[in-house]
Amino acid sequence: MTTAPARQLLEGSEAIADAMIAAGCRFFAGYPMTPFTEVLEYMAAKLPEVDGVCMNAESELEAIGMAWGAAATGTLAATGSTGQGLSLMQESLAEISLARVPLVVLNMARAQGDYFQATRGGGHGDYRHLVLAPMDVAEAVELVQLAFHLSSQWRNPVLVFGDYYLAHTTQSVAVEAIHFGPPPAADWALDGSTGGSGNARLVSPLGTGKQRDAAGYDLAQHYLACAQGTTEMLEGVTPLVDTGFVDDADVVVVAFGTPARYVRAAVRSLRDDGAKVGWVRPISLVPFPAEAVAAAAEGARAVAVYENNQGQMIDDVRLAVLGRCPVHFIGGLSLDSSGFGIAPDLDVATLRARIEEVLG
Repeated sequence: MTTAPARQLLEGSEAIADAMIAAGCRFFAGYPMTPFTEVLEYMAAKLPEVDGVCMNAESELEAIGMAWGAAATGTLAATGSTGQGLSLMQESLAEISLARVPLVVLNMARAQGDYFQATRGGGHGDYRHLVLAPMDVAEAVELVQLAFHLSSQWRNPVLVFGDYYLAHTTQSVAVEAIHFGPPPAADWALDGSTGGSGNARLVSPLGTGKQRDAAGYDLAQHYLACAQGTTEMLEGVTPLVDTGFVDDADVVVVAFGTPARYVRAAVRSLRDDGAKVGWVRPISLVPFPAEAVAAAAEGARAVAVYENNQGQMIDDVRLAVLGRCPVHFIGGLSLDSSGFGIAPDLDVATLRARIEEVLG
């Protein structure tokens, strides 16, 4: 008889740290920056208990370099920051992608202004990252572990897009290891063998084969292989999405991350009053659940998009809707004076009023 894991009241940052360790993460590096700092602190406290290593780096550049090195040995590794720190990591993220190294990256963002950064990236070359956006602490426990699985399966960085609310909300959760199936063998990982043995390996954005003395690297072949891997990944991962009341909805509201919880509450409140509204919540931002958005928009009079920025995901929504109905922006940049990501306009009453304007 197995015993279910005990539920605990955990802050989001603590639950994310526990989830990473449950997934098998044994190396973590980061540089403090609110609201990412607490994740780093929890990892520093807990990783040594499982013989893992957590490094407080001197910069975000150093942190991702450390994580890259650990991941290249086949160790499950992660790093992260807020969006500002992720900006500094973009060159390395592009290089890690082209080196085909698994890595989990957290963005405990301030508001949702990093949507383009997360889904498009800011580095060089032809690469994409899978992006998962949890709505609350319990979902973060699952998605963080899924991120490690997907990262290993596709040999590609996976980004988990959180925020200040997720980092600092305390919720009753049970953290246990989730088994998604055996990962592929890390037969590409560096194992300490050196030149001359015939077994030396190379993990580099320039290729995964040993350099030929006369001909040098065949970069074209390597970049084509990377592109093929990216295509297979994007086609092989089923988009994750949560929908509600979309079958007869006159207006469908699309939102992701923490704000989606408020949108769902507003939609349910309007439903209680007889309004035909529904929601679509993209859980994976890459791949984007375009088919689910299109299906929800098929019979609707309008689609409304809430995001705590000036309008970024709305581009993906419009590409999914493809003119089936008008798409209205009901979000906007809303920040408290600290700028850490508390949105004064993020409440059910305000969202109800904005949805009612679209309903007409």
